[in-house]
Amino acid sequence: MKILKTQTLCGPNYWSIDHHHLIIIHLDLEKDNRYTHEIPDFYEGLLEIFPHFNQSKYQDFMTNVKTGILMSDIVLQVALELQTLAGMPVEFGCTRPSAQTEVYRVIFQYKIAEAGRYAARAAVRLCHRLIDDGYYRKTELQHDLQDLQEIFLDAQLGPTTEAIVREAESRGIPWRELPARHVIQLGYGKHQRRIQASQTDGSNILAIEFACDKEGTKTLLDAARLPVPKGTVINSLDDLENAIDEIGGFPIVLKPLDGNHGRGITLDIQTWHEAENAYQMAKNESKIGSVIVERYYKGNDYRVLVVQGKVVAVAQRVPAHVIGNGRSTLVELVEDTNRDPRRGMGHENMLTRIEIDRQSIDILDQQGYRLESIPKSGQICYLKATANLSTGGIAIDRTDEIHPENIWIAERAAQIIGLDIAGIDITAPDISRPLREVDGVIVEVNAAPGLRMHIQPNEGKPRNVAAPIVDMLFPPGTSAQIPITAITGTNGKTTTTRLTAHIFKQTQKVVGYTTTDGTYIGDFLAEAGDNTGPASAALILNDPTVEIAVLEAARGGILRSGLGFNRCDVGVVLNVSEDHLGLQDINTVEEMADVKSVVAKVAHKYAVLNADDPLVAAMASQVKAKVAYFSLQADNPIVNEHVAQGGVAAIYESGYLSFLKGEQMIRVEQMANVPLTLRGLAPFMIANALAASLAAYLQGVTIAEISQGLRTFEMSVEQTPGRMNLIPYQSFHILLDYAHNRASFQAILEFVRNWPDGKRIGVVGAPGDRRQEDFIELGRLAAQMFERIIIKEDEDNRGCPRGDVAKYIQIGVKKENPDFDCEIILQETAALETAFKEASPGSLVVIFPESVKRVLALLQ
Repeated sequence: MKILKTQTLCGPNYWSIDHHHLIIIHLDLEKDNRYTHEIPDFYEGLLEIFPHFNQSKYQDFMTNVKTGILMSDIVLQVALELQTLAGMPVEFGCTRPSAQTEVYRVIFQYKIAEAGRYAARAAVRLCHRLIDDGYYRKTELQHDLQDLQEIFLDAQLGPTTEAIVREAESRGIPWRELPARHVIQLGYGKHQRRIQASQTDGSNILAIEFACDKEGTKTLLDAARLPVPKGTVINSLDDLENAIDEIGGFPIVLKPLDGNHGRGITLDIQTWHEAENAYQMAKNESKIGSVIVERYYKGNDYRVLVVQGKVVAVAQRVPAHVIGNGRSTLVELVEDTNRDPRRGMGHENMLTRIEIDRQSIDILDQQGYRLESIPKSGQICYLKATANLSTGGIAIDRTDEIHPENIWIAERAAQIIGLDIAGIDITAPDISRPLREVDGVIVEVNAAPGLRMHIQPNEGKPRNVAAPIVDMLFPPGTSAQIPITAITGTNGKTTTTRLTAHIFKQTQKVVGYTTTDGTYIGDFLAEAGDNTGPASAALILNDPTVEIAVLEAARGGILRSGLGFNRCDVGVVLNVSEDHLGLQDINTVEEMADVKSVVAKVAHKYAVLNADDPLVAAMASQVKAKVAYFSLQADNPIVNEHVAQGGVAAIYESGYLSFLKGEQMIRVEQMANVPLTLRGLAPFMIANALAASLAAYLQGVTIAEISQGLRTFEMSVEQTPGRMNLIPYQSFHILLDYAHNRASFQAILEFVRNWPDGKRIGVVGAPGDRRQEDFIELGRLAAQMFERIIIKEDEDNRGCPRGDVAKYIQIGVKKENPDFDCEIILQETAALETAFKEASPGSLVVIFPESVKRVLALLQ
């Protein structure tokens, strides 16, 4: 068996609305297309690799293995299990056959995309070995798990960022990592906020500068009569002796002026020799070469976390240490301590591994120990001078013990420096007593303090310190999101998206929208191209100027990557018809309806559905949001029943676009005044106007603003290129439209048949990635529409042999009318020139172009 293709989905998708992160592999079983009970010793081999599969949790699965299931189901379970064993627990998955014989789609959840793709490859490799050799070595499994763990460690967020992100998630606030400096965006558009660990976009840059300047911080706090250590700053060893005398002699502390994370700090220095060594270490850690000399204050090390001027947590930090057992050396005790699964490298785990360095040896020496020493049972041996968790220290929660006066001091300190989030480091014998009584001092004020010690203390109550941070970023009553309207359907998506965005612009807000023509912010094109997938949605939602988002969601993007957003306020489904069938294993119109329904299912306020399309109307039973319908029929029974029950709808009645709300009917605009509808002659454009107007109305846009938007939206090649562009040309008219499927041909047919004068000429083609029966149907409809047809082909035939598209369209034309006036001219420009020459005064030449720009260039 082999993997033919791998897809990575990130967002609500065809397979699951709730599980956004999915890997899909297209697995060709080849010679392994047999059931597990037919493979000798497969059951036993699988159980040997994963002995825990005999637990009750896996009973049903293993029973199926014994009675017989396909290898695609085994690959699914193994891919999930490998990730779980590597520390990334996942559960959701399924398998589905594809249109290709022996090819199955294996769909499973991931936490980290790279790990999910690795797990897929490893699962296939493992199954191969079991089938061919009957075993998979334990060393191979360990290698796979080690690789997955490394991917996990490289990709995971730090504990501080993770805590804030999870708190935001619990409140329904979306987040994403920006592509620079590990910055996280919380929320969308104009309402977004950004964090880098516990530093926020609201953090005062001057305050951060003060916090990085330890001497400046101390000077400010001292001026405010807050307790700080007595000390001074020196720049050379020659000044050290005088500095020690100035602060009253030993014991002292030496630390770099611009240091962090406890690097270069030496505490409780008692002798000149110790001072010389400590000075050199501090100077090496300082980028500017300046060293702080301070009096040493005895006591415990406390971190007080202040958020928005309020103390939210207090932790006592204890330096890295081991406790003797009377049998083991200090090296063995450290090794034993580091075996604790809670300890990892850096900040990855609850605790950090203890590393023995030169400082550790010196500190042990001060305590009368060497690395080979065997401490007595219960004897505490410290290995670091500072209590930082990043060097192996531990934390004890003291939030409920801090004295009110000390709370006042910490809150003043944070506000004097100007930090929105501050870590106040205090040295004192007892935090439950006022600092002035116990000779306690503020030794540092930290910007971007770590949250790990408060979230997961070794002793005491864990504190959800992320909650007040998120409260500060998004105060109660404020939103983290901007209004999002998502629009899908087989036909009319781009026109409806542009019209909806135009209506929203009447509110004077900045609208960002994505279409098959490009991504727009306000009145400007941000990126050209067919932009209807997650990347273009992210461009809009990441932009801090955007106040309203209107996002076109096409079939391809939903199937390839999932939606680029977790939910929308209003999801619009225009229609579902036979187009793109046979692609990406979507073979029936019902399956296509399931794809389109994703947009309706993620709506959390309203799903706007076409009551005239049975497949779309049926989606009402699947959505969680309220439903609102639109219909071209004033007496549509679905709409009537819905409105009778208090629902909202938009209908076309007596030439007007009107809203129905309970017993009330609100006339919005006469369709003859709406350019989009070609004076009310294009019913499918009226349907688009109904959907766009209703989506805007449901989000608070006024009737006057909707009417203004409808009347000022022009069907021009600039505003809606390739969408019913009616262009006067010489003595006749040209109609440009991208119609390329049965439904869109039928929609144009109604307009063309009503053309009052001259000859109706069609320049007809279609994209090459369609079925033969689709081309034949287009030819048949074209014969009903025109009096003369010229069949051309696109330059990019999407893999279809040259001439085949035209051949099958011609078969459809002749099927409708064997005597029809029909000619094949494959080259589009030549076909157009022929049509223009044949057009008599008053004629209508309808062009289904590959490129609107090319046609316009020819007209110029």
